[in-house]
Amino acid sequence: MLSRISYTFREMWASLRRNLTLTVAAIVTASVSLLLFGLTLLIQRGFDNQLSQWSGGVELIVYMKNDASELQIREVREALESTPNVVDASKLQYLDLDASFAEAQRLFAGDPGTLQLLTPENMPTQFKVVPTDEASTELLDQLSVGFRGLPGVHSVVFPGKEIDVLTTLRGFIGVRLLLITAFLLVSAILLIWNTIRTAMFARRREIEVMKLVGATNWFIRLPFMLEGLLQGLIGGVLASGAMLWFNQNWTSGVKTFPSESGFGAFVVTDGFPLWIVFWIVLLGMLVGAIGSGTAASRFLDV
Repeated sequence: MLSRISYTFREMWASLRRNLTLTVAAIVTASVSLLLFGLTLLIQRGFDNQLSQWSGGVELIVYMKNDASELQIREVREALESTPNVVDASKLQYLDLDASFAEAQRLFAGDPGTLQLLTPENMPTQFKVVPTDEASTELLDQLSVGFRGLPGVHSVVFPGKEIDVLTTLRGFIGVRLLLITAFLLVSAILLIWNTIRTAMFARRREIEVMKLVGATNWFIRLPFMLEGLLQGLIGGVLASGAMLWFNQNWTSGVKTFPSESGFGAFVVTDGFPLWIVFWIVLLGMLVGAIGSGTAASRFLDV
C-alpha cells in the first residue's frame, strides 16, 4: 500500500517537472481567476456594508439624541405613524443603543478614530423609515425637513438617489467581475486539461506497458489527476494570499482617508475574508480536479 502511494506521488512530481512551463501557466491563470473571484466577493461585501443601514427598503433615518426621553421617542414614532401616505408603519423600525452601536461597528470599520468616539453616552438611537409605494421623493424630503425640529431628534438622513446609485454600481461591478472570473476559470481548466494531455502523450509507451502488465485504469489515472488537483490547490493558495494582502493594504489605506469620505464601510474585517479563502481554495481544487479528471479519462488510450 505504501509503495503504491509512494509511486503515485513520485510519478506526479516527475510529470510536473516534465511540463514545467505548462504547469506554471495553468497555476498563474488559476491564481488570477481565483483572485478576481475573491476580490469580487470582497467588493460586494463592502457595498453590502455601505448599504446595510438602507436594507429592507429603508430610505429615511431619524436619529434620536442619546438623552432623548421615552416620551420624545414615543412622540416621534407616533408622528411617523401618523403619515400613512408617506410612511409604511408596519415596517417602521427603532434601533436601540445596542443595535445602533452594532451597525456603527460595520459602517466605521475602516475609521477606528470615529468608532472610538462612539460610546453609550453619545451614541444616537434611530428610526428606520420605509416609505409607501406612493411616496414621492419630494414628500420624503418634506418629511425629513419637518422632523428635524422635533424635540429629541438629533438629525434626519435622506440620501435620495445615492442609494439607487450604490445599488446599481454594486450589480454593475459584481456581474462583470464574475463574468471575467468565469472566463479565466474556464481558461485555467483548459490549461490544466492540456497539461495532463501532454503529459500522458509523452508517456504513452509507459502507459501501454503498464496496461499490458495488468495496471488498472485508475492506477494509471491517479498520478495525473493528483497533478491537476495540486495545480489548482497551489493556484488557490496563491490567490488567497494575494487577496488577504490586498484586503489588508486597502484596510490600512482607508484608515488614512478623511472620515467624511464614506469609504470606511468598504472595509471588510469581520472574518469574512477567511471565509472567502476557504471557497477560493475549494474552487481551485475543483478546477484542477475537473481539468485533470477529464483529460485523464479522455486520453487514457494513447
